[in-house]
Amino acid sequence: MLASRRGQFPPSEFEEKIVQVNRVSKKTKGGNKIGFSVLAVVGDKKGRVGVGLGGAPDVSSAVRKAVAYAKKHFIVVPLRNTTIPHEVRVKRGAAKVLLKPAPPGTGVIAGGAVRAVVEAAGIRDIVSKILGSKNQASNVYATMEALKSFKVSRV
Repeated sequence: MLASRRGQFPPSEFEEKIVQVNRVSKKTKGGNKIGFSVLAVVGDKKGRVGVGLGGAPDVSSAVRKAVAYAKKHFIVVPLRNTTIPHEVRVKRGAAKVLLKPAPPGTGVIAGGAVRAVVEAAGIRDIVSKILGSKNQASNVYATMEALKSFKVSRV
């Protein structure tokens, strides 16, 4: 039995966060064709995180597509206790992101786009700054690039 009588689903092992919902429209011969694109971040709070972009005529289908894509494209983030191994700066397109490790108890000091990715990955202490673009999608992808780029020494 998947759902209980109250319509509640069992808790998922993944945290899903919707970062951006865009309404997109296209001029066609018969009128406007309206759809939605959704940017979703999915993570297990144990070091795995993925980002997906889904588009569909309605929001719920777009969310489902984005989450499915994110789950298929997880990356593993190396954690050092509750933070990241070292400082990293990444430029991807116009977006520039700076991520710095922080001592325990600091919390997540990050803007919306970076915060969504970092919290889904399970990083609890980090300082970050978005430097280049205000575009949330670009900042999410730059953050993912930064999390992929860690060099970890096995000591």
